[in-house]
Amino acid sequence: MRYPAVAGRFYSADEDELRASIKSCFLHELGPGLPERIDNERKISAAVSPHAGYMASGMNAAHVYRKIAEDGLPEAYVIIGPDHVGVPYRAVACDEDFLTPLGPCRIHEEIASELKKTVQCDCMAHKYEHSIEVQIPFIQFIDKDPRIVPIIMGDQSKASAEKLAASIREACRGRDVVIIASSDMAHYIPKDAAERLNMPVLERLREKDVDGMYSVIEGNRISVCGYGPMATALLASRPSEVEILKYSDSWDSLRYDINSVVGYGSAVMYR
Repeated sequence: MRYPAVAGRFYSADEDELRASIKSCFLHELGPGLPERIDNERKISAAVSPHAGYMASGMNAAHVYRKIAEDGLPEAYVIIGPDHVGVPYRAVACDEDFLTPLGPCRIHEEIASELKKTVQCDCMAHKYEHSIEVQIPFIQFIDKDPRIVPIIMGDQSKASAEKLAASIREACRGRDVVIIASSDMAHYIPKDAAERLNMPVLERLREKDVDGMYSVIEGNRISVCGYGPMATALLASRPSEVEILKYSDSWDSLRYDINSVVGYGSAVMYR
């Protein structure tokens, strides 16, 4: 069992408080409202969701999880998060269930087993990483019995994204999955500069332009922490359309330091 690393910091460690806080993210003025109708047509193949503390980015993330809930729940969620702790792998999976205050979230064993044929598996590498962990209570909120496949990207280069995308496609062949790319946008810069830098990144994402996204991020040195997972999600899901759901920043949610904000973007990709 992989135990929570940031419960009590990024989100509440108490089950009831956590459920209430997630619900408040949906109902907040920056949120989308609670999920309503469910189509069960399953058009969503991938998504981008932020991974800061829920008080900062949870309202933005709620836009993704409302869309997924209303689209119909998949067989598994492949969650790709960037490395914040220094893992010694290009990409590393975990095949242990993840525990949150909402209970255990089980691994999709068949996909995880297939993935291990081409991607290193080391659950100790996941011990302290928050970018995957913060997605899971939201998944548990909309899905009573989800299965996950967690992957940390240590190398976010395009070559690494292409390799990981091919591994995910092979491991998920014949399965109904949603790939979730966990990423925040530009970090700790003035609000107006953050929006000016982040909008072209989201536009390249909307256009399904992986090369353009890398060019914009690298050319302008934008501190998007999960651009590799975003590229991998695009390459693995090969969407017909990308919808940008919400852009916001930490000033919008926290009203703290307009000169040093973190940007958050949410999106879904359709088959």
